[in-house]
Amino acid sequence: MFKEMRAYKMCYLFIAPYAILFVVFTVVPVVMAILLSFTYFNMLQPPQWVGMHNYIRLFLEDEVFLIAVKNTLIYAAITGPVSYLLCFVTAWLINELKPKVRAVLTLLFYAPSISGNAYVIWRVIFSGDTYGIVNGFLLYYGWINAPIQWLLDPDWIMPIVILVVLWMSLGTGFLVFVAGLQGLDPRLYEAGAIDGVRNRWQELWYLTLPQMRPYLMFGAIMTITSSFTVAGEISNLVGFPSTDYAAHTIVQHLQDYGTIRFDMGYASAIAVILFFMMVVSQRVVQKLLNKVGE
Repeated sequence: MFKEMRAYKMCYLFIAPYAILFVVFTVVPVVMAILLSFTYFNMLQPPQWVGMHNYIRLFLEDEVFLIAVKNTLIYAAITGPVSYLLCFVTAWLINELKPKVRAVLTLLFYAPSISGNAYVIWRVIFSGDTYGIVNGFLLYYGWINAPIQWLLDPDWIMPIVILVVLWMSLGTGFLVFVAGLQGLDPRLYEAGAIDGVRNRWQELWYLTLPQMRPYLMFGAIMTITSSFTVAGEISNLVGFPSTDYAAHTIVQHLQDYGTIRFDMGYASAIAVILFFMMVVSQRVVQKLLNKVGE
């Protein structure tokens, strides 16, 4: 083993900068979070070992955390697949257009995700007074008698948040799909037509998707990450915390204990649970993507 490493020492030398950065900024923080999750640490005193107390407290004593888990799973189950399919289908459709038209549409679809606080416009649309666009429309046509507090009503908070995030969902994954579709080998489609591929759906399933597996996997990872870690958009739209914790997520719960209460041991336990939820989701998606084209 060491002889082989010495034989390829130049290769290891080239990957050393990335490997060092990856270990320092990814592996070490994950390991530290796992270790701190078994302690009580308030950042003023040395960590005190408490064993499984933080995890027992999470699942047996913290009702808000259970609400956050439920909300996060609902949110991820809806926005994750819908956003993923939306990114791919949109990229697939505009890929057939002329280059200039494709470039313009790509920019238009991608713009909401890079426009910073552009989603705040939805606070105007769903404003709870008569100046809100939705309320004004409904009042004008007599469909309601009084303004609805869209961003304060627990029945409406989660649907509105999901709508806004889907509006912003054509981000990095969308660009990756566009780039991947541009790099497909056209000769494979000619060979597929000779071998019996007769329509666009067969072409998509047997030719396009198998070639797109690396891009599909990357897009899935980005979608899973964004679905499970949503927080800022929710806080800006409906406040922190939202009414009756209607849109409270795991990351918001983590921020509450990590940056407000400074209970870093408990916050680390929340982060570890979120980490393993994302790993399990990624493994499930990977198995599903491996069946593409079969």
